[in-house]
Amino acid sequence: MVSTWENLFFIPAVILYLLGTVLYFIALTRRRETTGRLAFLVTAAAFALHTMALVARTIAAGRLPSSNMYEFTSLFAWGVALVFLVVERLYAIKALGAFVLPLIFALLGYAAVLPREIRPLVPALQSYWLQIHVLTAILAYGGFGISFGLAIMYLIKERKETAGNFSSRLYQLLPDLKILDELIYGAIAFAFPFMTLVLITGAVWAERAWGSYWSWDPKETWALITWLIYAVYLHARLTYGWKGHRAAWMAVIGFLAVLFTYFGVNLFLSGLHSYV
Repeated sequence: MVSTWENLFFIPAVILYLLGTVLYFIALTRRRETTGRLAFLVTAAAFALHTMALVARTIAAGRLPSSNMYEFTSLFAWGVALVFLVVERLYAIKALGAFVLPLIFALLGYAAVLPREIRPLVPALQSYWLQIHVLTAILAYGGFGISFGLAIMYLIKERKETAGNFSSRLYQLLPDLKILDELIYGAIAFAFPFMTLVLITGAVWAERAWGSYWSWDPKETWALITWLIYAVYLHARLTYGWKGHRAAWMAVIGFLAVLFTYFGVNLFLSGLHSYV
């Protein structure tokens, strides 16, 4: 069964996210302030519809929509959109949308082709610890997704600066490297405590479901690897003053680990989390 109300909200949300992506690229390439404001409003409308789609599915299923690939991928995109809108509202970095909206649209595009039927939960998933685990993951992945977009912006700006291409429109639209570096750090510092809670709540859930806090399941292992990458980033920054180029690449590598933890493990490795 697929919720009719969910479809009424989900499909327009995907279309508006795509429109927002296009508008942000137009704002980036043609330097139109009004287009940037319109892109933000369209993205906010898409987020509102996306939220309503998730609420509709929650009502139809009688639970938080977090039990399969489709549901969590949609939540993943929602978390990135949430953090993006907050960052955009606070810092007004219009160029960021051109680097983050494609990620949101890609996640929802992938979710749209996955099986969407609402099915009863298997016993292992019938736990409030799973809901806490998923909610913390949404916030962690959202923050890491924004740090990824900012890191790509940093590397592009740095490359143009190194090449002396100061007159290019893209160079002029991107924030200063120091600002981007600080925002990358802020996004990761925000997300890291939630990633820590992902590991803790996941361990408690695993003990309740399978009788063991840690079993070196592929998803557990890759979640730990992801946590370690960001832990190294924060430690190196706070202890050794790592900033700039190396820090930006760490943010990129960390988010690639996030993507593999969810998509790569589910698609290529088998384990206790294979049904998620």
